Amino acid sequence: MGDQLEAIDDKLAAWMTSQPMFFVSTAPLDPQGLVNCSPKGLAGTFAVLGPLRVAYFDLTGSGIETIAHLRENGRMVIMFCAFDGRPRIVRL
Repeated sequence: MGDQLEAIDDKLAAWMTSQPMFFVSTAPLDPQGLVNCSPKGLAGTFAVLGPLRVAYFDLTGSGIETIAHLRENGRMVIMFCAFDGRPRIVRL
């Protein structure tokens, strides 16, 4: 089990914003529904606004599953993984 952090510090914020890609995942409440996981990667589309707040610019994709799931249940995971250096995974 990894560490659970109370907040995003400056060092973690710098690492997250330096990654070339991150993933956004949502799922409906219906157990028969499908999980939606989308890679995101345009520079400057993710920002740390504070120790407990982040934002990303969601460009239109192939559908509207992400916003539909969020409106239904408000659940989302944003995941970062290291593409170079030491292995690291951060989930928000």
